[in-house]
Amino acid sequence: MPAPKRRRGRPRAGESDARERILAAAIDEFGELGYDGATMRGIAARAGVDSALVHHHFGTKADLFGETIGAPMRPDIALPDILAGPRNEVGERIVRYILETWEQPEVRRRGVALLRTAIGNKLTTPLLAGFLSRELLSRIALALDVADAELRASLVASQVAGLLIARYVLRLPALTEASVDELVVRVAPSVQRFLYD
Repeated sequence: MPAPKRRRGRPRAGESDARERILAAAIDEFGELGYDGATMRGIAARAGVDSALVHHHFGTKADLFGETIGAPMRPDIALPDILAGPRNEVGERIVRYILETWEQPEVRRRGVALLRTAIGNKLTTPLLAGFLSRELLSRIALALDVADAELRASLVASQVAGLLIARYVLRLPALTEASVDELVVRVAPSVQRFLYD
């Protein structure tokens, strides 16, 4: 009697370590080729699995990268909803989304670890920069549709990164004591100006 057909991309019996092999291969691939140079097929080849299995376990390349670096949040997923609302509230929605997410203890713990690792690390700095450029900044720039859109998106990133580092890594007292609402009121206008003024 023939063996039952296996759905493409599903693990076979005895392939319980496939997810771990894929993750290890992804770390190597991203490390050697950077975010833009790494491919799902290349990662599958390194892991010795079908590329459909990589998609089965991890979804998109951004999902897989997020898993390899332990990304505590995925702003690239929230971004379409943030940009879809009223234009005059985009800055506020960006700042509120990020701060409210980072107020969750597990996100904050992993986020602080990621920021500390990424800043100045020869391997993780370009990987994180490539991910943010391709999955976040380019999407913001595309939505803005102006000549200096990439600069505007990068200014937003610099404002948000500075806020996260000062509040959660350096823990500057006035920033750690301020409420999310107060910070949104004070920071959102700058983000809004970078985007649209």
